[in-house]
Amino acid sequence: MILFINPNSSAHMTESIVAAAREALPGVAIEGWTNAEGPVAIQGAEDGEAAVPGLLALLPAAKAAGARAIVIACFDDTGLAEARAAAHCPVIGIGQAGYHAATLFGARFAVLTTLAVSVPVIAGNIAAQGFAGACTEVRPSGYGVLAVEEGAPQVLADLRQGLAELGAAGAEAVVLGCAGMCTHHAALQEGMPVRVVDGVRAAARLAEALAGL
Repeated sequence: MILFINPNSSAHMTESIVAAAREALPGVAIEGWTNAEGPVAIQGAEDGEAAVPGLLALLPAAKAAGARAIVIACFDDTGLAEARAAAHCPVIGIGQAGYHAATLFGARFAVLTTLAVSVPVIAGNIAAQGFAGACTEVRPSGYGVLAVEEGAPQVLADLRQGLAELGAAGAEAVVLGCAGMCTHHAALQEGMPVRVVDGVRAAARLAEALAGL
């Protein structure tokens, strides 16, 4: 079983994440757990720090449930280092998976995320994980996590405009910088001249590969 742990407390987002992961890996057992102790959305460093204790508290149950790999289902890769150090199995983050996927395509990539408060966290992760030389920009869309997940027509139109602008500015791929965007991947990719990478789907496939190793 591959386990996606959503560090925030929004169970509806966990459901969307699991649906996207199962679409990417049909036939593979995938479960999603929600951190009931976390904030409703993770937007910036403070929210991330608040989510870590509850996330780590789920690891013993993950081992008991037989998880072969764990995916941190927040683009900020919340608690990734701590979970990797404590878990019994491979742990990856959807941000990390998105960066790897983009560069494996041979692309210089940009990230389109939610609010400006998330940019320093994401940029720090990109640098710490060794992708700074491949990343052209981390751009906020101005929409919060829950608004992005809901995906109203104007929100999707603005996200598509942001993707097109990042492509025109030199990015060969754009990584969707929020787990809530996974539901809209097809709509965002359609007709877009730049490759759009969804970290949830990338993480599902990479987690299965790591579990096999």
